Amino acid sequence: MYDAAPMKILGLETSCDETGVAVYDSERGLLAQELYSQIDLHKIYGGVVPEIASRDHVRCLLPLIKKVIKNAAIESPAAVAYTAGPGLVGALMVGSGLANGLGLAWNCPVIPIHHMEGHLLAPMLEEDPPQYPFLALLVSGGHTMLVAVNGLGRYDVLGSTLDDAVGEAFDKSAKLLGLGYPGGPAIAALAEKGNPEAYSFPRPMLHRQGLDFSFSGLKTAVMLQVKKLVKEGNIDSARADIASSFQCAAVDTLVTQSIKAAKQTHLNRIVVAGGVGANLHLRQELVKRFAGRVYYPRPEFCTDNGAMIAIAGALRFSDGSEPTIINAVARWSLETLAPPGSASLHKLSIPTG
Repeated sequence: MYDAAPMKILGLETSCDETGVAVYDSERGLLAQELYSQIDLHKIYGGVVPEIASRDHVRCLLPLIKKVIKNAAIESPAAVAYTAGPGLVGALMVGSGLANGLGLAWNCPVIPIHHMEGHLLAPMLEEDPPQYPFLALLVSGGHTMLVAVNGLGRYDVLGSTLDDAVGEAFDKSAKLLGLGYPGGPAIAALAEKGNPEAYSFPRPMLHRQGLDFSFSGLKTAVMLQVKKLVKEGNIDSARADIASSFQCAAVDTLVTQSIKAAKQTHLNRIVVAGGVGANLHLRQELVKRFAGRVYYPRPEFCTDNGAMIAIAGALRFSDGSEPTIINAVARWSLETLAPPGSASLHKLSIPTG
């Protein structure tokens, strides 16, 4: 996979509410990783509080780095890769600032990584990784998009959400059902006990041209149904059916648009990544309905993690830079990236201001 000599890359992920650290060896693969989730800190608020997320990254990041470096049995990495965006700016600055400090201390390059590129490269950590080109379905709490991936840094966004991301729709629907945060796993667990055909929830955008998504209408339909059942006093017995019907509608939307995109691009490989990629019903439906091959990272690499940033850093090693610039951007288009070595990631790809 690599033309250069073997190298060990330290990856740092701090884009939201998970602190991920990993060391990836370009010859031997993943050497060590640690992941700390802030779910318990944020669930009482029903969602991520940016200031709390930033402070907890400060608390956790350096101890996790020390542990991973020790477990990987290395003195220092060849480079430090970190998530530069998109994400929560304060959380990103924690990882970016420490990555640049470590680069100065170790006298090694630092490599800013696009968070969603990390997700779409996560399946490369598996023993049977996908070959280029492929279609990527990136699904999480903050993103829902279809991307034609023709190679590293060669991305064409075919469709994205016009409003809520699918993970956000899961979280908000779970909250309506009194299931707490995070909503994705709670909805999936409850849905197993329900009837997916109990309620006819909408599948927005499926009968329109284009490959975009919309989940606000689905979320509103769930809200109206819940209010109706609460008024009638029947909500307790209907929760599982609502969860199952909602999940069925959301997954049907994702699968239908993905298959449509695959046909339009003539791609016979689909990669599913991001937190919602761990949803078992989504995996089963894609495998059942798609005629080509479907790839997933293992569940632990669906959520935000340091391993995906470390392997992205190894693949982008030639785009490393001197540790002088703290990059942290809330919004960053995947299509602005370039293949490694063809352009400076600092100068041309990361938006400023």
